[in-house]
Amino acid sequence: MNKNSYYIIGIMSGTSLDGIDICYANFTWNEKWNYKILNTITYNYTNQWKKLLLDSIRLDKSDLESLDFEYTDLLAKYIQRFIIQFNIDKIDAISSHGHTVLHQPNDGVTYQIGNLPELAKHLNLKVVCDFRIQDVKLGGQGAPLVPVGDKLLFSDFNYCLNLGGFSNISYKSNSEISAFDICPVNTVLNHYSNILGYDYDKDGLIARKGMIESTLLDELNSIEYYSNFNPKSLGIEWVINIVYNIIDKYSIPVSDILRTYSEHIAIQTQNAIHDKDSTVFITGGGVRNKFLIELIKDRLENHVKIPEDIMIDFKEALIFGFLGVLRLRNEINCLSSVTGACKNHSSGKIYQ
Repeated sequence: MNKNSYYIIGIMSGTSLDGIDICYANFTWNEKWNYKILNTITYNYTNQWKKLLLDSIRLDKSDLESLDFEYTDLLAKYIQRFIIQFNIDKIDAISSHGHTVLHQPNDGVTYQIGNLPELAKHLNLKVVCDFRIQDVKLGGQGAPLVPVGDKLLFSDFNYCLNLGGFSNISYKSNSEISAFDICPVNTVLNHYSNILGYDYDKDGLIARKGMIESTLLDELNSIEYYSNFNPKSLGIEWVINIVYNIIDKYSIPVSDILRTYSEHIAIQTQNAIHDKDSTVFITGGGVRNKFLIELIKDRLENHVKIPEDIMIDFKEALIFGFLGVLRLRNEINCLSSVTGACKNHSSGKIYQ
């Protein structure tokens, strides 16, 4: 018999490498799902861990498995710190996304580190994790996973747009929900900001001073992925092999790269939104980039809704907590209309 109230710690680490987002929330069922965010924090990665995660794509199998154990230990330490810091005593489960190292779903490959049974052993708590792998085995993309939360927790909005390492969008049509990755966002913007010695382009100030390189913009917008039909998703390997290779052919200032790429993001966002009468709910770290948001707003005819800070920063961690609740109840948390899997299913490993 499923209960109607769950206290869950949701954990998210994205490709932008901002850090580990942790959200403690209470989810309740009463004819529909409701949530209350109780505590949140982001633990920033050290420079050493940023480098390890950036370089992880190049590791062989043995070294990657070693990194997986190290990262699992790191997650456990941060979760323990979070529990102590906020004096949390009611926990039904930890629900963790892990950190994506490899994502090539068309080849049947996806790998998130930090999803080992040792996490449950370290914490002496129930853990739900590794949500993507089952979907890929069922022929799906294994991503995006957040749309089931958009459907059940944020049903007031037809479009939910997340601007993170990658941008992804979910949209409702009748009783179904569809979603896909739009394009890389902070993964690329941060990469080129790093060349100037900055972790990121604060408020988009560097991009704002740059000029659009029209030939580069046209080449970016002509990338084959953008003309592919859904379902589709992106991984860091694709960014390195496709996007960086295109941009790095151009001998132009970093400010021009950032300006041009910001315009590219805005154009691809516009292309992804077809219903001009709907409100677009935007969250994710990219919302902090004021210049990028200006560009997106200029191109959209829609009303844009940007929520309070806690939702901007922790919506994905909140929803990964919710995915854990659905998995504990053996209810659908992975939608075939989103990922292209052969069926809806309840995904995720449970470690006692």
